[in-house]
Amino acid sequence: MATGIRDKVAILGMGCSKFGERWESSAEDLIIESFQEALADAGIEKKEIQAAWFGTHIDEVNVGKSGVPLSTTLKFPFIPVTRTENFCATGTEAFRGACYAVAAGVYDICLALGVEKLKDTGYGGLPATAAFGQMQAMIGPNATAPGLFAQLATGYFAKYGVDPALGKKALAHISAKSHANGALNPKAHLRRPVSEEQIIHAPMIAYPLGLFDCCGVSDGAAAAIVTTPEIARSLKKQGPVLVKALAICVSSGEEAMFNNWDGAHLETTVRAGQMAFKEAGIKNPREEISMMEVHDCFSITELTVYEDLQISPRGKAIDDTMDGFFDLKGKIPCQPDGGLKCFGHPIGASGLRMLYEMYSQLLERWPEERRVKNPRFGLTHNLGGIPSTNVCSVAVIGR
Repeated sequence: MATGIRDKVAILGMGCSKFGERWESSAEDLIIESFQEALADAGIEKKEIQAAWFGTHIDEVNVGKSGVPLSTTLKFPFIPVTRTENFCATGTEAFRGACYAVAAGVYDICLALGVEKLKDTGYGGLPATAAFGQMQAMIGPNATAPGLFAQLATGYFAKYGVDPALGKKALAHISAKSHANGALNPKAHLRRPVSEEQIIHAPMIAYPLGLFDCCGVSDGAAAAIVTTPEIARSLKKQGPVLVKALAICVSSGEEAMFNNWDGAHLETTVRAGQMAFKEAGIKNPREEISMMEVHDCFSITELTVYEDLQISPRGKAIDDTMDGFFDLKGKIPCQPDGGLKCFGHPIGASGLRMLYEMYSQLLERWPEERRVKNPRFGLTHNLGGIPSTNVCSVAVIGR
């Protein structure tokens, strides 16, 4: 009988590159930067890694197809390397592959590494895929990421009778909170605090989303080395930090093709959250989750995810936001490292970057000014695609 992943895998070490406009660095440079930190953190030698999972999304403008670029860059001794890709959940998918291999008893020590080098493409946002480009040509400007997520905002405001001015203020608080956190993080791309007033009066991108409601594009890499709890304890690792749940949920087409979706929430997040909490043995997420890194591609996404993950009651996420519930010193800090808002979104790296923050917080490694107090469970959430058709991953790790 299936028993899930809970407490079967320990994180032995993690690493994360500096995110940003890394013109001076290739994707291979970023891979090495994150891997060297993870290897030193794990306290093992490279030859002890038995298999690897390599997350990268846009191979045409990045490192290329297959697992070969990871193996040649890190000079692995002919071990298996599997390339993973699953939209914005790509990094978490690499982590899931490595964890499942350890939990299955196939390998003792595995690597998951995600990288994306997007700034050299000469394109301001994420490069358009063939299907997305065709849809944009047929439908028009709303078939952009800001346009589609703006509809999530207006749908949410309409369903819960939110005054647009209050809604805009809540979204501004979400972005300002993340910028304040990112300013404390030396690895973040954007490190300048921004006031709610600046955010509200910034140029409009797609109503009601302004410039600061949208995350940017960056270069970056992140890595995790995983093993069994027994091996981790034998190496006298602090903690250790254990994997409590890994859930992936993909749209069935129901939201996009039928009329029963309200356009004000993300059904995949609801389902993935339910699966993850069941696997982790979490009964009351609002009381048991200590901190979160969620997929804040846009501020409205973060707002709706608060409710989809059962943290805020339906229609009450704005109240929690304005009360500081998700601030760094609030009940459940969200984006304590600055989130996608301040790291940008190198697709293959983002999920592992989120896990790196939760892992580091659980081990109380950060300075007091940006440390979450007495964390027990850390949650990460990735969302790839558009509100009506997407893939969602939710991971929970803990002490």
